[in-house]
Amino acid sequence: MGTTSLPVIDNCSGMYIDGQWRSQSEAESIEITNPATGERLTQTPACTAADVDEAFAAVKRAQKEWAETPPRDRADVIREAISVLEEKKSEVRELLSVESGSAAVKTEAEFETAINHMEVAADHSRNKRGLISASKTYPGKENRIQRVPVGVVGVIAPWNFPLALALRAVAPALALGNGVVLKPAEETPLSGGLLLAQIFDETDLPDGLLNVVPGYGDEAGEAVVANPAASVVSFTGSTAVGRHVAKVTAERLAEPALELGGNNPYIVLDDADLSRAVDAAIFGSFMHQGQACISINRHLVHESIYDEYTDRLTARARQLKVGDPLDEDTIIGPVINEHQRDKLVSLVEATVEEGATIETGGNHDDLYVEPTVLSDVTNEMQAACTEHFGPIAPVIPFETDEEAIQLANDTEYGLSAAVQSSTLSRAERVAQELESGMVHINDQPFNGDPYVPFGGVKNSGIGRYNGDAIYRKFTKSKWTSIQRDPREYPF
Repeated sequence: MGTTSLPVIDNCSGMYIDGQWRSQSEAESIEITNPATGERLTQTPACTAADVDEAFAAVKRAQKEWAETPPRDRADVIREAISVLEEKKSEVRELLSVESGSAAVKTEAEFETAINHMEVAADHSRNKRGLISASKTYPGKENRIQRVPVGVVGVIAPWNFPLALALRAVAPALALGNGVVLKPAEETPLSGGLLLAQIFDETDLPDGLLNVVPGYGDEAGEAVVANPAASVVSFTGSTAVGRHVAKVTAERLAEPALELGGNNPYIVLDDADLSRAVDAAIFGSFMHQGQACISINRHLVHESIYDEYTDRLTARARQLKVGDPLDEDTIIGPVINEHQRDKLVSLVEATVEEGATIETGGNHDDLYVEPTVLSDVTNEMQAACTEHFGPIAPVIPFETDEEAIQLANDTEYGLSAAVQSSTLSRAERVAQELESGMVHINDQPFNGDPYVPFGGVKNSGIGRYNGDAIYRKFTKSKWTSIQRDPREYPF
């Protein structure tokens, strides 16, 4: 295998602790390869628990002074980081392609989303910081309620949208006066971690406030979750790991912020505009090879339009170009690794054995999994009841709106959902019955807005990201009272 050379990679070396780039402390390292070609990119340290503890010690030393820094000055640092990131746009997009297999349409969307998260974070300095009011209980007392930083935020970022999903936690945490220890996914330690260190290293952010510790989940990740300095632990990933994060943080009375798995239904009612519905479905199923917690996992389609919808979806899926993500015309790049590929292949095979029909796809070449449409699917089949996280579109028929709602809710998850109908009142009624943290009418479930609360119900997580929701998550209320007039006590 050869080695790819990118300036944005070459400048990222070691781990980043207390404002310093450091070489790995032990022999173990993480080899990073391009999933599209198998070409070696570089290697990063696999940080130990001792490295993580050192990062937390550094952030504790730096955070108090940062919390006392005027919000406007903290916002200026975030805006500096925005400028640095924008200057590196072409390199960053290329890095996302070669490290995470992201096609051009995805790298552009992820880059702009990352910028938007940072802009929202900078705007937090304008938020109302507290409330002063006369007490209604105690005469002559003044109450002051303010929001103060939680202190230190541990962030464990995922591999599918590494830059945007790391920054949606890191940027507001810093803007609100906290320090951060970031552990990127071992699949994407560059774009999800060390790149952020490089960006903020070029700003006026004081040393120690952002520490990046690449490593494996069972050691570095565990050390982030368990460290007593982390007042909040932000985790995006699987529900199984999320449960563990919630348990460990709860035991030490810290707070988790969890965005977990999804099995997102896409309901197409019998009066839907089919062209519009299929357009949305293609994007919602196949953006970034379906590797998103909010992508369509199940297409629930009224039986009267089922055949036509399936035919149109199949025809469109066949037209999607599969290839190297650095090719601007590519839509479907590689999945992240062999484990993910093998899981997808197994799910398709199991679903066919259960009685489903492959309308298109079903094959793979190395890590390239073809866009796959499955018909004759029921809600209990493997590709439907499992969060497949790949370019698979199971299509399930239903007879009534009530059945569609029942099928949609028949899952342990409740992250995102969508309803297509030409009758708005009908779509709204269906949407109200869906057990989901987010529902989109006449669109698909693959949606995010940095200004709007983002999160799920049931086994899809705890808490919300974005906007005012993340402002509240990364700050805590503090009540200070002033007794202006002498107070009479009962003894």
